[in-house]
Amino acid sequence: MHSEMFALPEETTQDELLSLIEKLNDDQKIHGILVQLPLPKHLDEKSVINAIRPEKDVDAFHPVNVGKIMIGDYDFVPCTPAGIMELIAESGVEVEGKTCVVVGRSNIVGKPMSMLLLHKNGTVTTCHSRTKNLKEVTKTADILVAAVGKANFISQDMVKPGAVVIDVGMNRLENGALVGDVDFENVEKIAGAITPVPGGVGPMTIAMLMKNTFTAAKNSKIK
Repeated sequence: MHSEMFALPEETTQDELLSLIEKLNDDQKIHGILVQLPLPKHLDEKSVINAIRPEKDVDAFHPVNVGKIMIGDYDFVPCTPAGIMELIAESGVEVEGKTCVVVGRSNIVGKPMSMLLLHKNGTVTTCHSRTKNLKEVTKTADILVAAVGKANFISQDMVKPGAVVIDVGMNRLENGALVGDVDFENVEKIAGAITPVPGGVGPMTIAMLMKNTFTAAKNSKIK
């Protein structure tokens, strides 16, 4: 797999970044383009994402790819939700008919995660900052996905005994320790299965980026 990395200075202009994306769009050696987010505040994230050709959008953030995910006819899936679905499948956990709760509604994780679980016939609830009685909702989950970006946010009393708990969070504590959105030490005692942080969802995200890039390369050859 050939790769190129462009570490641009923070003061890079919108036009300069869009020009680079257009160059990579036209480069037949490049099958996948990823722009590391978030961008500096003076850059328009939406315009940058929209500039990537959908067939090279291996992050699956382009509106065309988002729409394909919505209807269940897609080439790429955002890497973190895709990795979570692989983890669930490889663990032998059946999604169909299960009560699934996703805590977080970001475009990168929460929303596509809910759609993928729905496509597998899970009964899905998406929770967010305005959800009332959050604990009561999360305790119904057979499969609980935490993607809120708050350290140890999901406590033991929010989790149904035996539930599958997927922790998407990556939070740095004052002492430098890296922890997830789930209070792992206590939730592990009652969960049927749980992902660690680090070493759980993170490596799967990278693997899915490689898979999406491989799919993009295959699709380009077919055309």
